[in-house]
Amino acid sequence: MARLVVISNRIPLGDNPSGGLVVALDDALRSSGGLWVGFSGETMDAPADELTFHEGAAFQRASFDLTPQDHDEYYLGYSNSVLWPVCHGRADLMRILPEYLEGYRRVNKRIARLLVPHLKPDDRIWVQDYQLFPLAEELRRLRVTVPIGHFLHIPFPGPTDCATLPNPDELFEWLSHYDLAGFQAQRDLDNFAASARSLSDFAQLSDDRFRIAGRDMRAGVFPIGIDAAAFIAEARGAREEDKMRSLTGAQIMIGVDRLDYSKGIPQRFRAFQALLDGDPALTEKVMLLQIAPPTRESVDAYQQIREETEHLAGRINGQFATVNWTPIRFIHRPIPRNELAGLFRQARIGLVTPLADGMNLVAKEYVAAQDPADPGVLILSRFAGAAEQMSDALIVNPHDPSEMAQAMQQAIDMPLEERQARHAALLRCVVEQDVGWWSATYLEALAQARD
Repeated sequence: MARLVVISNRIPLGDNPSGGLVVALDDALRSSGGLWVGFSGETMDAPADELTFHEGAAFQRASFDLTPQDHDEYYLGYSNSVLWPVCHGRADLMRILPEYLEGYRRVNKRIARLLVPHLKPDDRIWVQDYQLFPLAEELRRLRVTVPIGHFLHIPFPGPTDCATLPNPDELFEWLSHYDLAGFQAQRDLDNFAASARSLSDFAQLSDDRFRIAGRDMRAGVFPIGIDAAAFIAEARGAREEDKMRSLTGAQIMIGVDRLDYSKGIPQRFRAFQALLDGDPALTEKVMLLQIAPPTRESVDAYQQIREETEHLAGRINGQFATVNWTPIRFIHRPIPRNELAGLFRQARIGLVTPLADGMNLVAKEYVAAQDPADPGVLILSRFAGAAEQMSDALIVNPHDPSEMAQAMQQAIDMPLEERQARHAALLRCVVEQDVGWWSATYLEALAQARD
């Protein structure tokens, strides 16, 4: 069996590496004697000139360090102050500096150079996400000829947003060196083709075959899933002491998102405010638990979204709270996975309402956590990749607070029989197209792309 080599921005460390991607790739890595390479999370003035290997997993793991300058320019700079906002429809939040692009190219070139001595002639390479777009081109320059695939976990921008990049033609030059580009949703594949047609030397050869910059490649849709069986078990086994308690017995609506401007948390709070404004009888009857761990706090846009979110929560609580009831509980820190599973199961409504998202696995986790005999209702943004698979959710426009408030009211009032029918259809999708299905489907397509 050909060995699988995975390259991602971060590497899972520790004696028992965990996370959705670890679950997805564990079998393929384990069975092929695979290798996972990624950033260690450490910055130092003089990083090692070779990869550092880590024991303790069922597959090989190797990491590289970054200089503080590399971290600022490659990661905080081009990756998260240029590519991230463009891919999430917020080109207005871009910060374009020449050194950002230079750092992004430099780090990808260095990763390729560190990787090449450890590659074997029959390897398959799977590159993960937007931090590593140029990696295939750099590997090809070093005469690596094995199959190389890329998977984008976030949305791909359409032609108008893509054109705001400082180097749109170079983006497609980078991607043309992959044998297979994978996307979360049909929307992303369509945007890729439309943007490439508009901004590069492009020809579409078939539904999934393209010629870009004179090179043939394939592209397809591979919606990522969760480890459904494990999450169902965690939710069933949730401890009673981890459950949320309410003095008034209020029904719980839950949102779990990194505190990012793409997640639509302020819009969600305003919709909840509209719900309470429109129906005073809901006072003490419903509450919103929002868990929003911090991310990239040194980037200005993230400081602004935190201030806006905290201000809104305070204002809404000040307007509606009673002695025994706080409408919004806002938690700005991570919650352990096992506790989240129990909170999802307890919540009557799951709010997954991003303004733009690649997939959003919280939607699938919420469904998996429910009690099929008395399930909650998923309210899902049409702009999440998950909406293409999960049409039995209540699909909403997160920019419209009135529509969102109406969906919240519909979910509160929904009879048991309808909740059960919607949940059964959603759960079928989550279980059948789980994370193992995702990785197996992609790797099979990568083999076919090279053939």
